[in-house]
Amino acid sequence: MAKINIGGQAVIEGVMMKGRHIYAVSVRKADGTITTDIQHSTTIMERIKILKLPILRGMATFVESLVLGVKTLSFSAELYGEEEDAEEPSKFEVWLQNRLGDKGEKIIMGLTMCLSFVFAIGLFMVLPMLISRLFRHQATSSFVQNLIEGIIRITIFLIYMKLISKMKDIERTFQYHGAEHKTINCLENEKELTVENVKACSRLHKSCGTSFLFIVMITSILVFTLFTTQILWQRTLIRIFMVPIIAGLSYEFVRWARISPDNKLADFLSKPGMWLQREFTTIEPDDMQIQVAIEAVKGVLENDESVSKQ
Repeated sequence: MAKINIGGQAVIEGVMMKGRHIYAVSVRKADGTITTDIQHSTTIMERIKILKLPILRGMATFVESLVLGVKTLSFSAELYGEEEDAEEPSKFEVWLQNRLGDKGEKIIMGLTMCLSFVFAIGLFMVLPMLISRLFRHQATSSFVQNLIEGIIRITIFLIYMKLISKMKDIERTFQYHGAEHKTINCLENEKELTVENVKACSRLHKSCGTSFLFIVMITSILVFTLFTTQILWQRTLIRIFMVPIIAGLSYEFVRWARISPDNKLADFLSKPGMWLQREFTTIEPDDMQIQVAIEAVKGVLENDESVSKQ
């Protein structure tokens, strides 16, 4: 299996694929046609060399992925609905446009990302900690307390995934997620990018963001065990400020698992994340969705010279 310098993400009725210097977003519009947008993208690690170091590169990748994810989701939603959207802009949108011009959209995007980040921290980091406090008198060991907190965190995450997977729009996004994985797997197996070849490939991938999130859950248990304070505000701040470190450590594991395809330990430790993909976040796509993913990959391959098989 060849190593390919390309990753991806499902968006609204489409797929984003990213190489080292180019990303392509392909969306099937309401009229059935596929539109692909090609954009240049330079990682901050190219400008600040120290961020290429282990752990730091994971932190940088985590932040850049959040920014690009919000940007491409917003773009795809706008592109898909542009022919159906006949509503007049709201007074707030008009005011923002008049006051800030093109910067208004970037501000809204930034606020959306910040709110999403705060929600995620609150739901998956702070809430499990608060619930686990109910057991602090029964479990006096710091390790046991963090283990209980970790179990609660994973339970909340699984319930959350189960609930959102029932939503129709999310279900379609998970189909495009499956198409994204299948297309990358087809490319890594050095097969021609045709619908039939892609259909035959797996919808699971070790480098998936779902696997990354699960590794974050596990890593947080180990990292928080190092901090034994029982003071609530200190425990809360630790969980907030340690998120980038946990993300960096988790990235290193996912990266190692991807470059070690024949390592039995990597395979074993990747199984929970692969299970999550199979049960929740990827669904078998149809031919039309696969076509969109193929177009996104071609958009990168034809425009990013740095994408190569090593």
